Amino acid sequence: QVQLVESGGGSVQAGGPLRLSCAVSRYTYSTYFLAWFRQAPGKEPEGVAHISNADLNTHADSVKGRFTISRDNGKMTLYLQMNSLKPEDTAMYHCAATEKIPGGRWWSRMPYDYKYWGQGTQVTVSS
Repeated sequence: QVQLVESGGGSVQAGGPLRLSCAVSRYTYSTYFLAWFRQAPGKEPEGVAHISNADLNTHADSVKGRFTISRDNGKMTLYLQMNSLKPEDTAMYHCAATEKIPGGRWWSRMPYDYKYWGQGTQVTVSS
């Protein structure tokens, strides 16, 4: 059973930074495709950032230039560095992992394409 545990969320004023971490409990972590999703109350889940097992990465337009996804295979940890936070970034942030994405892709904006999920960490940005 793969476990993902997020940390680093909290409350911050607009313009401030936060760094989220996601510890993955599986030695095959280095082969996984990883992602951060977020969901605000009353809204659909949104793919925030994605990273492949070869360190290819992509970010949603809403966070591009402000957020950076990265992974440390030695520590089996996924990160999301969030700078210049805005009130609209307020949401529950979840990390997700999977061994394979349909169609041979290295990322997907569809939550159902990711097999393993963490419980989430809340990020609240005040104006």
